[in-house]
Amino acid sequence: MDFTDKINEAKKQKPIQIFSKGHKEIGVNVIKSPVKLVILSMLKDNEMEFDEIVKNTGKSKSTVSVHLKSLRKDGVISFKFDPEDQRRKIFYINSRFLGEIEPPEPFELEEQKTDFLLENIINKNNDSSGKFNFSHLLFHTFRSTLIQEGININPILYESGRRIGLALYEQIKADDVDIFIKNLQVFWEEYGLGRIEFKLGEKIEITTYDCFECELLPKTGKPACYLDSGIIEATLSSFLKKDLKVIETKCYTMGDSCCAFELEPIE
Repeated sequence: MDFTDKINEAKKQKPIQIFSKGHKEIGVNVIKSPVKLVILSMLKDNEMEFDEIVKNTGKSKSTVSVHLKSLRKDGVISFKFDPEDQRRKIFYINSRFLGEIEPPEPFELEEQKTDFLLENIINKNNDSSGKFNFSHLLFHTFRSTLIQEGININPILYESGRRIGLALYEQIKADDVDIFIKNLQVFWEEYGLGRIEFKLGEKIEITTYDCFECELLPKTGKPACYLDSGIIEATLSSFLKKDLKVIETKCYTMGDSCCAFELEPIE
């Protein structure tokens, strides 16, 4: 998605974005201003010089300057001087993105209804004892309720997955790559997360089937496996002893028949 698409998307949705305050402060920063949201949508993946921000927002220098000053005061962004030209400031996000809130769905999602939960989770025996998986019911209801209410906490889910992955790695680690992968596959199935497959080459490709995190969620057209992504990132980064970035390329919520991830090193 280029800068123009990001701007149009931010202008169209105008979600309220939530950022954490500094480490020594309690609370969050809630961003509602459409112009600030446009600026932050551009800075999420890229550092940007002041004149670039002005150009891509289509606003005057004075307007952009006011909003940048406000975001800096709240600790959401910061800047550094261009090493090649000390007169130029390069802005970047300095706070942790927690999530965003959009208008709630105007109707009850099918995936929230009692009949759906009965048919797809409660009346489906998920373990050898013949009992349904309460954790699956709990997590699905939690995620679908967030979608119903327009609340996006994907960054928090990702961080939770990372913490789970770091702890899990201590239980499944092995020196041999085949043994390590097998251990992760066994864990994935035994604990009802679905099935996970690996393709190792110039890049690591991972495919999951029967995904506990998203298989029953509404088809939003957006990837939803942030908890899985965090677990995968932490376990594989720990094994390879290098920082990796996880990109979800397929998802049940995008209408795909599986979830797929690509891992690439962070330079």
